[in-house]
Amino acid sequence: MKKFLLSLFAIAVLGSCTKKETVAETEFSDTDSSIVADTPPVSAFKSIEYSPEQVTEFLSAKENDTLYVTNFFATWCGPCIREIPHFKEKMEELKGQPVKFTFISLDQKSDWDTKVKDFAEEKELSENIILLDGTLLNEDFFAKNFESWDGSGIPFTFMRKKNRTDEYMSMMTKEQLDEKINSFSKNGK
Repeated sequence: MKKFLLSLFAIAVLGSCTKKETVAETEFSDTDSSIVADTPPVSAFKSIEYSPEQVTEFLSAKENDTLYVTNFFATWCGPCIREIPHFKEKMEELKGQPVKFTFISLDQKSDWDTKVKDFAEEKELSENIILLDGTLLNEDFFAKNFESWDGSGIPFTFMRKKNRTDEYMSMMTKEQLDEKINSFSKNGK
């Protein structure tokens, strides 16, 4: 009986310690948010939807020295998600240079405010994602914009600098991404 009461007393003490710690953390969080925020704030996801015509305009040649790297992806696509860290690393490496990375989500509209939003905020890509309703795409869209991609699979990456383009269908390794981006700067076009 003593063991039972002693065990019950120990559980009560341990349980009350956990509650006190929670209260202390809550009080600490409420009074000093600058110390609690030891990770950088995540940009809020801005839902930017483009029509196929707007994407065509976005992908068209521009008369500047910027390299445009556009990746078509979906949050449900394993290879798409696996290549994102390579793009993020390259974005960081090329920060301040004339390179613009954009990710065009082909997720279903019903997933835009949930899965795409969560993905964008988690990967810190909120400012780089455009939403495109894939159900509005047809053969003309692909024929107008791409030499080889017919929309049959993702990930797909399209790069453009002035009139020069490069297309890559499939998941890109870090080395492939580096090579393709470097080829634009080596040619000076």
